[in-house]
Amino acid sequence: MEIKAPTPPFTMETAIQKVRMAEDAWNTRDPEKVALVYTEDTVWRNRTVFPRGRAEVKGFLKQKWEKELDYRLIKEIWGFRENRIAVRFAYEWHDQTEQWFRSYGIETWEFNPQGLMQRRFASINDMKIDEAERKFFWPLGRRPDDHPSLSDLEM
Repeated sequence: MEIKAPTPPFTMETAIQKVRMAEDAWNTRDPEKVALVYTEDTVWRNRTVFPRGRAEVKGFLKQKWEKELDYRLIKEIWGFRENRIAVRFAYEWHDQTEQWFRSYGIETWEFNPQGLMQRRFASINDMKIDEAERKFFWPLGRRPDDHPSLSDLEM
């Protein structure tokens, strides 16, 4: 049986750890790796797309990162209880025309006893920004520990 620690019930410390692990995984932009933190029968809502199961999640993420180039994400815990975590996030990316965007959102997550995410519901808004307005500067991949958080950036 797959186990993805930390597992519920969450404490503040383990919930924050789970959020950072999710951020780190998504910043790899690797659909295969990211999909492994979800149950085989995971249920999602991402904007107006409703992937069901790991296979659909992988396909969704592959298409996402083919469109959202130079993607950099910051997640921050909003709240938690037992097997659920609420997260706010922002990410920056550009499209094929080099137009930059900052996407803001809220996610609610529900985990199974083994620590795999079984439900993910995300509401996301995109805002066009000029390249000079970008705030997320680190080499592609994991956000460095000393990079400001969303709260530090007053986002």
